[in-house]
Amino acid sequence: MKYKRLLILLLVMSLWGGTMMFADSAAQKVRVFVNGAEVEDAGIISEGKTYLAVRQLASTLQSLVFWDETTKKVTVFKPNVHMFLFQDNTIFGNVNKGGKYTFKVFAQIDNLLTDIAAVKVSIFDPSGTEKVIQSQNVTTSKDNFWFRTEDVKYNFDSAGKYSVRFFMKVTANEDWKLVSEKTITAQ
Repeated sequence: MKYKRLLILLLVMSLWGGTMMFADSAAQKVRVFVNGAEVEDAGIISEGKTYLAVRQLASTLQSLVFWDETTKKVTVFKPNVHMFLFQDNTIFGNVNKGGKYTFKVFAQIDNLLTDIAAVKVSIFDPSGTEKVIQSQNVTTSKDNFWFRTEDVKYNFDSAGKYSVRFFMKVTANEDWKLVSEKTITAQ
């Protein structure tokens, strides 16, 4: 009787172990790095093909992603957004820690192949606190346009990297999507 139970237990464990090994070989996790940073929940390899999480990858690449439920279609748009920072007529970049500066953000947007509802420019201090520089509804359907903020006065209180980020909203109900970033270093 003991041998029969042991034999059944051994058979069940063998089947379970074989199933787990097959499942592991059928779908293996993939580590993906973009600009040296590892992407969370990157993807899997199954039957020789690599599958990546589109929203995660689009967010990392600062793109807009759309899901159409009726057609079951994913569309990714990557507009070119070039930001320039100016203090008066001088290009603005690295600053002194503790300094108060007045500057404006000038953005050139092209290759925009979808309509958008709004844009926003924010600055994030080294601890991640956001200060909105300017937010504005956009009523253009062009594939390119220019955007300039009003002058902003900002105190660079601590040393570190400050990020000026450009966001877009496709519709008024959606979340902001990051599409460009510029770094200012305070020393």
